[in-house]
Order: sequence, then structure tokens, then C-alpha cells
Amino acid sequence: MPDRVNDTLRRILTARVYDVARESELDFAAHLSARLGNRVHLKREDNQAVFSFKLRGAYNKMAQLSPEQLGRGVFAASAGNHAQGVALAARKLGTRAVIVMPVTTPAVKIDAVRAHGGDAVEIVLSGDSYSDAYREAMFIGDARGLTLVHPFDDIDVIAGQGTIAMEILRQHQAPIHAIFVPVGGGGLIAGIAAYVKAVRPEIRVIGVQTEDSDAMARSIERGERVELGEVGLFSDGTAVKLVGAETFAICREHVDEILRVDTDALCAAIKDVYADTRSTLEPAGALAVAGAKAYVEREGIAGKTLVAIASGANLNFDRLRFVAERAEVGEAREALFAVTIPEQRGSFRRFCALLGARSITEFSYRIGDPASARLFVGVQTKGAGENAEIARDFVRGGFDVLDLTHDELAKLHLRHMIGGRSALAEHELLYRFDFPERPGALARFLAALDPAWNISLFHYRNHGADYGRILVGIQVPEADHGAFAVFLQRLGYAWRDESDNPAYRLLLRA
Repeated sequence: MPDRVNDTLRRILTARVYDVARESELDFAAHLSARLGNRVHLKREDNQAVFSFKLRGAYNKMAQLSPEQLGRGVFAASAGNHAQGVALAARKLGTRAVIVMPVTTPAVKIDAVRAHGGDAVEIVLSGDSYSDAYREAMFIGDARGLTLVHPFDDIDVIAGQGTIAMEILRQHQAPIHAIFVPVGGGGLIAGIAAYVKAVRPEIRVIGVQTEDSDAMARSIERGERVELGEVGLFSDGTAVKLVGAETFAICREHVDEILRVDTDALCAAIKDVYADTRSTLEPAGALAVAGAKAYVEREGIAGKTLVAIASGANLNFDRLRFVAERAEVGEAREALFAVTIPEQRGSFRRFCALLGARSITEFSYRIGDPASARLFVGVQTKGAGENAEIARDFVRGGFDVLDLTHDELAKLHLRHMIGGRSALAEHELLYRFDFPERPGALARFLAALDPAWNISLFHYRNHGADYGRILVGIQVPEADHGAFAVFLQRLGYAWRDESDNPAYRLLLRA
């Protein structure tokens, strides 16, 4: 092991990365530091030319190849970021590259590979994960006599990534408690751990993986490499079923621990980094930040210096919808509930009264049972554990409640499926309302609705805009339409009649 570490350290010190890479910033994250009570610094590898650290290892490996190897060409398998590094290096070094990526690779990464490599790169899409793409790449590489540029299990690739640690320790020579590193196949953390433990062994090196792609964590726990049957794809940059033999050997010896985080924590970390930098990391790029937050909460430390590797920013724009939806839950700022209340006038108001000053973030309801109403409710919270307190308040108020805050099925699907036709929704009118969005606004809106007419449908979601938007079904007999028109004028909110909307008639109207 000493020979391996010494060889790795030598290769890091002599790595040829700065032909294409730059010394990335070590930025102080002021907002996140204040919230965590520790000094958090972000190593901004998302600012590299390919928006990730991967070009370091890819170029360093390819720069070591002989002219004959470069003449024949190279091949690689990648979840996207390594592919960009190989593409850029291929064009820089005048060679050709065949790159195999999973079919699940975000379009932003595929387009970037084409842009960086141009005519020097051939792209093949195969399989659902990196490991699937790797098998196809090996078949192509062997058939064509190409040289493999492995994304992590290669000592020159590991050395290229290890230059990040060299920069961190040069940029911050004061004490550092821990460096947090995202982990997929292990190339990045192997390079960082090898350098840090040789130069500043008192610094903790902590890897971070998603709960559904934790091959390195399981391998270290078992003492041998473990291959996962399936991997989660949200953090596509770390979706690796089997870690490298070389990376495992280094990590087992020099990594202090591997933390696991869930999808919600990742989304919250993306939001945290955006708040400090106005940059949007991809899920794998935010893993280290999510791990740092989990570590601070678990250990209760304060006043320490923590470094998190912001490893990449190749995020498909469409994923932002999902990230925004889940970030509040991941930050323990939103709790979700299914609440059953009596189907009688005044129940909504009593329900809102139990919430007190808390803001409602989402409210979905469709009449369906003559005796009881079932609501899907999101409530803004101040921190972890408050969801249990809110649930107890509902129970004390006489309502049955199911806490859905950590229910993946409810968060992914059921929250969008509440509705349908109802035979009980006779005389229903459908209206959209806009109102100024501020704490308590929804409760005031409910209080303004005349109790003479029953609410048969209700949907509201706080989107962080200046105006809240509500969809309401109200049962108004035809004889009361005149009185209802007067009510609308007095209500004081902008409204639009959607009772003849074709989608409503098709999907919701009885």
C-alpha cells in the first residue's frame, strides 16, 4: 500500500491537467455557513470548461498515451461528464474517440459531448446505467483495437482528479475539519484521499453517495467490492453498479467514511448552492453539500471548516421542476399530509385554524364521500420533526391524519392524482382565483367564501410567486347564480370561470 500511495502522489504532482483545466475557485458559502454554524467552502469544479472535474482525469490519462495509441484512437464509457472530458481531450490531442453513454444520459450532456469533440467523437447510447454502457464500450473497444480511457479505475485518471486536493490545500492552508466528496466509481475520492492523507492526514475525507447507488459504501462495509443489481438514476453522474478495483483499494485504506443521502436532500443541496452562488449544480454535483449538511446535523459540530466538492453542473433544465418540488421537503421546510375531515360546512375553516400561523404550501381536495373529505396538504415547516407536531395538532382537533412527508409514492405520484369525476358534485361551477401571496392568505380566502355554497374541489400550490393561484369547485344551484355573481364581485380577488373548460368537462365533471 505505501508503494501505491507514493506512486499515486507522484503522479498527482506531475499530472498534465492544466493544458485543459483551470485551478477552480474555493468559494466561501456565506448563507450555508450561517445556517450550519460552520465555515463551508465550495470547490467550484462546476466552473471548468466542461462544467465538471472529469476533464482532469480524462486528459491526464490521454496525455500519457504513446503516439501509436493516439493514432489508433481511444474509447470510453461514461454517464456524461467523463465523456465531455474525453471529447475535449481527443480534439486537443488530435485523436479519435468512441464514447458509449447510457440511454438515460441527460440531453445536455450528450449535446455537450458533440460540441466539445466535434468530428473527433463517435457517440453510442446503450443501457440504462454506466455499468451497462461500460459492457458495450468494452465490446466496441476490443473489436476496433482502441485504448480504454476509464472514467475512474485508472491510476492516471485518479491522479488527474487528485489535483483538486492539491489545489484545496494550497488555497486553504488553515485547519480543515473535513473534505466531502461525491462518490460513484471512486476516482475522484481516491485521488483526493491519496493526496490529503499523504500531506494533511488530520483532515477527514468523507465520501457521499445516494441511498440507491451506494456501491462504494457497501463495498467498504463488506471488505470487498459489491456489485449492485440496480442503481438509482436521479444522480446519474454517480450511478455506478461496481466500483473500481484500484479506487476501492485506495478508499478502503484512506477514506474516513461514506455517507448516504436521499433524493430530497440532494434537491435541497442544489437549492442551497444556488442561494450562495446563483449556479445550479446537477444532482451528483450537489452530493458533497448534502453530505456536509447531514454530517453537521449528526455530529453537532460548530465553528469548523468544511470543504465540499461542487463536482458538476450539467443539469437538464427540465429537471428543475422536480428539484424545486422536492427541495423544501429535503430541507425539512415542508411537511405533507393526507387529512380526513367531516364533509360538512365549516370543516375547511376549522382545519385552517389548527394550522395557526403556518403557511399552507399545497392543498388538494375532490368531493367523493358524503360523510368525509380527504385532503392532500403541504405545510411550511421550520425544521425536521415539526411534521410530527403538526400531525398531533390535527389528531387533537378531531381529524384523522397520515404523515406523507417521507412517502415516495405520495410525493412522486399521488399528489398529482387526487381528483376525478364525482356523482356528488352536482351544480358544480369551476373557478380560478388569483390572490396576493403572503402568510395566511389562503386562510383569508377560505374565510371569504360564503358558507351557503359547498366546496367540492380545491387545489392550491405555493409556487414562490407574488400571486397565489387556486382552483375551486363550488356547488351553486342554478337559482343562486345571481347571488353568486354578486359574491364574486365583492370577493375582491381576480377570478376566471372555467366551468366550460374542455379538460374539466372531460376529466372532472360528472
